[in-house]
Amino acid sequence: MLAHLELPNTSNPLQIDMDSLSSILLLLLFTCTLIQALCSFSKRANYKFPPGPSLLTILENLQEFWKKPQQTMAKLANVYGPIMLLKFGQSTNVIISSPDMAKEVLQTHDLLFSDRTIPEVVTSLNHERLSLPFLPISPLWKDLRKICISELFTTKILNASQDLRRKKLQQLMSDMHQISLTGEGVDVGIAAFKTCINFLSYTFVSEDFVQSISPGEEYKDIVATVLKVIGTPNLVDLFPIFKITDPQGLKGRMTSYLTKFFEILDGLIDKRIKLREEKHYVTNNDMLDTLLNISQKNSQMMDRIKIRHFLLDLLIAGTDTTAYALERAMTEVLHNPGVMAKAKKELEQIIGKGNPIEESDVARLPYLQAIIKETLRMYPPAPLLLPRKAKVDVEIFGYTVPKGARVLINEWAIGRNPSIWENANSFLPERFLGSTIDIKGQNFLLTPFGSGRRICPGFPLAIKMLHSMLGSLINSFDWKLENDMNPKDMDLDRPLRAIPIKINN
Repeated sequence: MLAHLELPNTSNPLQIDMDSLSSILLLLLFTCTLIQALCSFSKRANYKFPPGPSLLTILENLQEFWKKPQQTMAKLANVYGPIMLLKFGQSTNVIISSPDMAKEVLQTHDLLFSDRTIPEVVTSLNHERLSLPFLPISPLWKDLRKICISELFTTKILNASQDLRRKKLQQLMSDMHQISLTGEGVDVGIAAFKTCINFLSYTFVSEDFVQSISPGEEYKDIVATVLKVIGTPNLVDLFPIFKITDPQGLKGRMTSYLTKFFEILDGLIDKRIKLREEKHYVTNNDMLDTLLNISQKNSQMMDRIKIRHFLLDLLIAGTDTTAYALERAMTEVLHNPGVMAKAKKELEQIIGKGNPIEESDVARLPYLQAIIKETLRMYPPAPLLLPRKAKVDVEIFGYTVPKGARVLINEWAIGRNPSIWENANSFLPERFLGSTIDIKGQNFLLTPFGSGRRICPGFPLAIKMLHSMLGSLINSFDWKLENDMNPKDMDLDRPLRAIPIKINN
């Protein structure tokens, strides 16, 4: 999910290299799978479990599972079917690769699959006890969810904070303009990442965490490292016996960076509390003020510690997923000049050539909306969504999903399935023009933000950011690849570098 973030390795005496890790995994997988098979023999006689690959097949594909899990699982689903059982160490996993099966998990049996498996790194500083994405359905989860739905991400609230994001969009356009004067290329992924940080930080706390497009800011390093750690497969999650040693050093790194992150947030919270005590304080309608207002009214529902963990989830998750989708969209638009031409034509007719996009304009831009949908179909930011956990044995299409199993929805496989999508591996926004398929979690052909109780609460903000940033970058600049590269020769798996050329109104 997060493998596109390339970060320097942090030296750690407990960290083990990939070859050593593979050898250890081979031995442990074989041993644990044999023990599990013997222990569960009698139970298998009573239940029909989903089919899945043998231990030998898993071992043969271990490197691919590690490097490209969603693609590898999609290939195996072609052999074993859209519901598939995989055992990794002491972890039982059920992989869902079809819209009908996804509907069973996300809607029909939503409550039975509403809990989460907790990765060991998420337990750093007890984050799992206050984290909305990982909390079980509980009074605290309901309180935090209610705050998101009724206080933070309503249309009214987001419209009230639009001026904050408009300033950041103007800054992005100004930065791109300055780069265009040099004739140099820009790393679109890095620019998107830092812009998303500022979009979110300004919406949440009315302040920038990153001042410019230049590299090296501490906050970016903190966010990127946290994302990298979360996205790294952890031996401890497969074999809990290793918790005490943290062999890859992941929890230690997570604890260190979360401590730094909370120090930043504490400074921002202290500063805001002092400002709010002033007689003529005027709110910016940001989310920190909203959370502090809730805390004043009901300290049990929201206190300082909960605010820290709450903002951590919102900032970390929103930055990476939105930036990744924006970079993929720009990559495909540049790779497909016909798509770029159609998008520019629509924007010129509706918005006016060279003008930035207002969030309120998006409803009048169906082709831009189609580009975003097509991007999310081909490049879901969370390709396996966040894993769910079966509370009890659940029957799906005649198969039993055992209690405690980790359930993964392979959104990447659904989006690339040729039996569902014509020319599934081609970027064709036109497929969504006039279509009723949306991305709000009700159509299981396309659920990049999940569905049901566990749908991402911040997706309305992410969608606003994606459309306004992508539309403004397309409408305000022409783009060409470095070294006069032909778009047909692009390597779509590499980070995108492109040269912005300012368009005069």
